[in-house]
Amino acid sequence: MYVRAKLATDPVYEAVFEHLRGSDLPVIDVGCGVGILALYLRERGFTAPIMGIDHDARKIAIAQRVAAMDGISFSVRDARMPIAWRGNVVLLDVLHYFTSDDQSAILRNAAAAGGMILIRDAIRDGSLRYRLTYAQEALARAGGWLKAERLNFPTREAIAESLDGEFTHDVQPMFGHSPFNNYLFSFKRSAAGTTNV
Repeated sequence: MYVRAKLATDPVYEAVFEHLRGSDLPVIDVGCGVGILALYLRERGFTAPIMGIDHDARKIAIAQRVAAMDGISFSVRDARMPIAWRGNVVLLDVLHYFTSDDQSAILRNAAAAGGMILIRDAIRDGSLRYRLTYAQEALARAGGWLKAERLNFPTREAIAESLDGEFTHDVQPMFGHSPFNNYLFSFKRSAAGTTNV
């Protein structure tokens, strides 16, 4: 029921697929949870290797049971650790669980992987959507579904400027059928070393 509801209401999986379509680089799904993105990509015909990492051993165990497919692997790992693979990096709803310094380190690690970087997160802007997002995340933490030490939602500017000079980027709302303040940031390496908004 959880997966069905996510896929029915959240446009991010379709959006990520469209960005990755045609790329043969591996995908590193940081904060993969129970592996929804990997399964979605395979169902859409995406054939490149997919490596999912998450600090929650319970969710990784679920992903490993469900996603027994060639070219998909999951492991328990801290998102702040350097990425050991080369490829495209996807961070869906990950950054806001970390301090600002840790967020910067995670993004530097993603940049070092060499491919494009896709980040979906709610941004801190004081809007009603932001306040509803914060309340929902706080409830999920209190209920035990999310094992997070803190909530530290980044601003749009903090994400957009984090890889300044290395990548071109685009930002699009990713609200879907939800009240949450989600946006998708897509970063692609800039040969000219300039960044576009």
